[in-house]
Amino acid sequence: MKRIGLKLAILAMVASTVATVPALAGESAAVRNCTWCHGAEAQGYTVAPRLAGQQPQYIMSQIQSFHEHTRDNPFSRQYMWSAVAALSPAAARDLANYLASIPPKPANDGDSALASKGKRIFMEGIPEANIVSCYACHGPNGEGVRDIPRLGGLAYFYVKARLEQWGQGYHSTAGSPMPLVASHLGPDEIEALASYLSYVK
Repeated sequence: MKRIGLKLAILAMVASTVATVPALAGESAAVRNCTWCHGAEAQGYTVAPRLAGQQPQYIMSQIQSFHEHTRDNPFSRQYMWSAVAALSPAAARDLANYLASIPPKPANDGDSALASKGKRIFMEGIPEANIVSCYACHGPNGEGVRDIPRLGGLAYFYVKARLEQWGQGYHSTAGSPMPLVASHLGPDEIEALASYLSYVK
C-alpha cells in the first residue's frame, strides 16, 4: 500500500507540473524531459533531487553512471536509466551547464531540532567512528566542487534515502567512498545530517 501511495503521489506531482509549466519555448527537449520529475525550476520534489545550482561535472558524471548502469538504486533503475538513454555527451554537457546556472533554493523540510547535531557531524565528522567531516569534500556550505555534488539545500527525504541506500551497498559511481561512509552512520546521524542539509543555502 505504501508503494502504491508513493506512486500516486508522484503522478499527482507530475500532473501538477504539466498543468503549470509553460511550453518552455527555446529550451531543449532534454530540459523539458527533466521538468517532469525535477520541476520547472529544477528545485525537485520529495523523491527527485534538486538539480538547480548543482555542480555541472557531477551532473555529467551521474548521467554517465546512469548510462553505464553503475548508479543502481531502485529509482535510478526505474526512471533514470531510460531517461538518459538517448542523451548524447554534448547534450548532457549543455544540460548540466544549464541546470548549474539556475539559482538553488533550500528545501527547508528537515527537523529543525536536529539541525545543530547535523551541522556538527557535517563540520566535524564522527571521530570515534573514523568518519571525516563532510565539508572536507563537499565544502563548508555543502556547495560541492567539480564532480563532488552540492548537498546544501537538498530535500531531507532525498538525502536520507541516499544515505540509507549507500549504507545498503548501492553505488553512485565506481569507487565512490559514500557506501563505506554511510555504512558507519546510524539512523540518528542520518536523520540529523539530512535535516541540517535541507536548511543550508
